[in-house]
Amino acid sequence: MRRRTFLRGAAGGIGVGGAVGTAGCLGLGDDNPDVALPEPDREYTSEDLPYPAWGQRVPDVTLPAPIEGTEVSTREVETPSLLTFFYSHCNTVCPVLIQTMRSVQTHAIEEGYADAVTFLPTTFDPQRDDAERLRAYGEQMNVAMDAGNWHFLRPESESRAESVVAEEFGVTFQRTHPEDMEMYMFRHSALTFLVNADGYVERAYRTKQPRAEAIIEDLATVRDR
Repeated sequence: MRRRTFLRGAAGGIGVGGAVGTAGCLGLGDDNPDVALPEPDREYTSEDLPYPAWGQRVPDVTLPAPIEGTEVSTREVETPSLLTFFYSHCNTVCPVLIQTMRSVQTHAIEEGYADAVTFLPTTFDPQRDDAERLRAYGEQMNVAMDAGNWHFLRPESESRAESVVAEEFGVTFQRTHPEDMEMYMFRHSALTFLVNADGYVERAYRTKQPRAEAIIEDLATVRDR
């Protein structure tokens, strides 16, 4: 399925159009048996949005996890999962997105539910983000890679990144300074998804600064489903 995508804003991190569903809001629609969280308080339905949203199935994609030398299929993850999209050379939005996920991971480890959540940060810069680079990036960001619940995903090519990240998940990205083959950057939108163990989107946090506390609270509800 190709989703409507578009860019807006300045280089380094840009939002996509439409209303964002915030955690803890009262739902507007009928209860959905596929999800644990209520429908977000918003002006639009999930079908109107350019990205997977509340109550919809997560896109059915399989991507390599290069550090482990395996693959991950989004609809076959057996725990609730958090997905976000980044590139490791970013020095603005992406570190915040990864730090938020790391904070949730730290909470999961400290509170004893590390096996009950999976983290799937996905790069849209496969040209530079190989296994070695992603391993070093994980160490730089203080990710607990040995916890077994964090998997960096890497599309096999730039065209595959476009088809998965932009067309399936609605996360727009555009390379800048294309003539510089080493120091190029991306303008991109920011989205973090909370998906339940049955493969349905519980929340799409459309923000450059997602709150770890809100995600942890939402995740607790989803884990108790």
